[in-house]
Amino acid sequence: MISLTHNGLPSMAALEATARELELRAAAGGDDRLVNDIFNAGQMLMEAAQKARTKKDRSILTRKCNELITLAERYKLAAANPDPPGPKSTRKLSTAEKVILLRSSKLHGSTFLPWEGPPAAETFAKGPDGELFTDSATYTFSPSQQQILAGWKRPLELGLKHTSDQMSHDSLMRSTSDSDLIQDMVTDCSVVASLTAAMRHLCPGQHTLLRSLMYPFDQEALIPVLSESGKLPQSSDPQRTLFVVDRKNPRLIWPALMEKAYLKIRGGYDFPGSNSGTDLYVLTGWIPEQVFLHHEDLSLRETWSMVKDNLDKGHLMATLGTPHLSAEEEVTLGLVSEHDYAVIDLKEEEGVPLLLVKNPWRNSVVWKGLGSSTYIESNSRAPGTFWIPFDDVVQHFAYLYLNWNPALFSHRQDHHFAWDIPERTVATSDLTHNPQYTLMSTSASPVWILLSRHWQDGELDMLRDNPVSVDDQGPHHQTAARSLASVSGELGFMGLRVYSNTSPPGSRLLVSDRPPLHSGPLVDSSQTLLRIEEPIPNKPYTVVVAQSDLPLPKYSFTFSILSHSPVTFYPSPEPFLYSQSISSSWTRRSSGGNPSSGTYYLNPTWSVTIPQPTALSLLLTTSSLETPVNVHLLHPSPSASRGVSAPTNKDIIFAGSEYTRAAVHATSRVEVPTGTYHIVASTYTPGQLADLVLRIDSNVPVTLTRIPSPDAGRFRTSLPLLSLSAQEGTYRLPVSITRVTRLYMVADCLRGGTCRIRLSLCLGTGPRRRVLTVVPSREEDFTSVSATGNGQVRTEDLELYPETVKREGGLWVLVESAGGGADRFQVSVEALSDNRIEKGVWEAWDDSGASGKWIPCS
Repeated sequence: MISLTHNGLPSMAALEATARELELRAAAGGDDRLVNDIFNAGQMLMEAAQKARTKKDRSILTRKCNELITLAERYKLAAANPDPPGPKSTRKLSTAEKVILLRSSKLHGSTFLPWEGPPAAETFAKGPDGELFTDSATYTFSPSQQQILAGWKRPLELGLKHTSDQMSHDSLMRSTSDSDLIQDMVTDCSVVASLTAAMRHLCPGQHTLLRSLMYPFDQEALIPVLSESGKLPQSSDPQRTLFVVDRKNPRLIWPALMEKAYLKIRGGYDFPGSNSGTDLYVLTGWIPEQVFLHHEDLSLRETWSMVKDNLDKGHLMATLGTPHLSAEEEVTLGLVSEHDYAVIDLKEEEGVPLLLVKNPWRNSVVWKGLGSSTYIESNSRAPGTFWIPFDDVVQHFAYLYLNWNPALFSHRQDHHFAWDIPERTVATSDLTHNPQYTLMSTSASPVWILLSRHWQDGELDMLRDNPVSVDDQGPHHQTAARSLASVSGELGFMGLRVYSNTSPPGSRLLVSDRPPLHSGPLVDSSQTLLRIEEPIPNKPYTVVVAQSDLPLPKYSFTFSILSHSPVTFYPSPEPFLYSQSISSSWTRRSSGGNPSSGTYYLNPTWSVTIPQPTALSLLLTTSSLETPVNVHLLHPSPSASRGVSAPTNKDIIFAGSEYTRAAVHATSRVEVPTGTYHIVASTYTPGQLADLVLRIDSNVPVTLTRIPSPDAGRFRTSLPLLSLSAQEGTYRLPVSITRVTRLYMVADCLRGGTCRIRLSLCLGTGPRRRVLTVVPSREEDFTSVSATGNGQVRTEDLELYPETVKREGGLWVLVESAGGGADRFQVSVEALSDNRIEKGVWEAWDDSGASGKWIPCS
């Protein structure tokens, strides 16, 4: 009840309340009476403005009246051109997301901004002087298409075939569900298969999808309005076409206009290929899902029942894709290699599930029934259409593409983000670079997660490097060196994983060291879908984007979250409050191997000081993808300057569970007490060379300090290069010291492949020789040392006294060789000491004589 003033008009407050109510009704979708109610309210506002007592009131009422007029116009336009079915994302986009959408809208020299609402009627009006719209975009054609291109013609200039009916706009735009769309000179089987599969939803009628897809639209005739400005490419060959044609109604052109719009975004009529799931998503907005028919977990009966039930209800559209087939297989089966087919109908006969499938190719190659069931039935609907048993589909097709009606859901959120793709040298188990989002549902109803990769010009350039040819035998008679699948594979793969056991719940994962709750396949498509059928209410899940071989340095994506109840979705928080990373490497002098190696103490080591108890996380990664690595947190050794030597279980606070290739993650199960500890990064085998990055996460600030290598501050004395033959041999070299000296020796193979040696330090010669240290320690063992950096030999660090050395016959370096496959080896031996030493020359043991002797090496 609206209160009235003394002059018989509603009060100011009542008028403002009425205007707010109308705005809310329009925002909620409106109703049949909304436009009439807005008109009545506008009249009341106008009368009130004319009788207003003050200039301020008159201004307020006039402004409100104009706002309602604008609201009515906007609502009428929206009612004439409704939104596509399904919920819309209503979350407010950040500035960063708006920038991402703007950048990804720029393709092939054009800008394709996202629609914010139906276009106004004046968008399609002629220019001031009656001129028609001219598209400045460039449409590219392949060489074979260019040969028959006769230019661009407006619809009424194309000379389309027609029967006795008049040459009217209506006949160019009205179609029936019994259509026969075909592709010819354009390699867009996926597009034509998509349009064919969607015809039951696109054909004119009260519920046609065209009402929300094509503008302007005649709401009375329920067909798109033909624009005089439109143009299509005309063929000079009357037997060939450069756009999709309906063989049952050759004058029908709205499918060709949809095809043209899509090909404009994809780069041109020399379309390098896609899949029908992606195409249907772009053309209709229906949610794409790719089913791998050869997957071992596929249930034929469940899949058939699900598809048939939902196709019959109009909830989905379905298409099929073949794998790569040989020419012989194509002829035998009657299927086209790497080709998309439309699914038109499903039925069961005598217990046999059957699909009515259409080949969109003009030449109409059809299934020959030479499969597991040998079922074949003639079909009079259209050339290229055939019934095929579902068992044969599973055997001979590779993909089932399902596109679901988004109206099945009531809630939707869209999130846009960019991703700098990590180098290919980053381990696939390392997730620190991967986008991760936290999802939480308010109910146990299904949540679908759709990831869409935005297209880039760089991808199109890659696909065009080796295009698929089009000739008289059809667009899939391929003379190019590579197949569509191999070209598509060059665009890389992406997928989704969902984890439920992160700590804290819903936080980021650093590595994939646990099985995901749900894991989708890695696909070469632009979209991938993952379902959570029964989420635990209010439980946080971590959604991780995975990729393999995405070739470009940066991409942008959109997450679309579809659900039956409200969900929360946001970038996942870090699992710890503080994080720091440090880069280093394993060199010939700092690659000490695993804890059982005698040279473990040489590994890169850091001192970490913890001011108060905290959980701790250590992530070690390397770009050497085949190198097994591990990281240990240890109690400090007695002398930090000499590293950590051969730790026992009591020394180890925590470590990675095992040596793993390229990346390992170690975390404390309980808080680490206040104190100072050592972090050691190691490869499994001593002498392996690689870079490394150590990341430390904690909930309090910690201090990290690199502990100098045991080599630091020592004199390096390179002994003369030792050239070894492929035969067994023993070599020695004298070393002299003048004061108490700490000393150890290091041996490397510099050239010649892999050699097997034993390295010793001895006092004296002959029968009275005393071995101070030998590596390896067992007399019959030798260490393999390669020129690639694996298996470096180091002796124990000894403290030597000049008097002892002199009394026992001098200090000698002894190298024993077990031979090898190469003709010659070059071995480098270094002495690392805290005082200067003097070196002699190599001698080789010659046992060719009766008693044997030492001779100088040449």
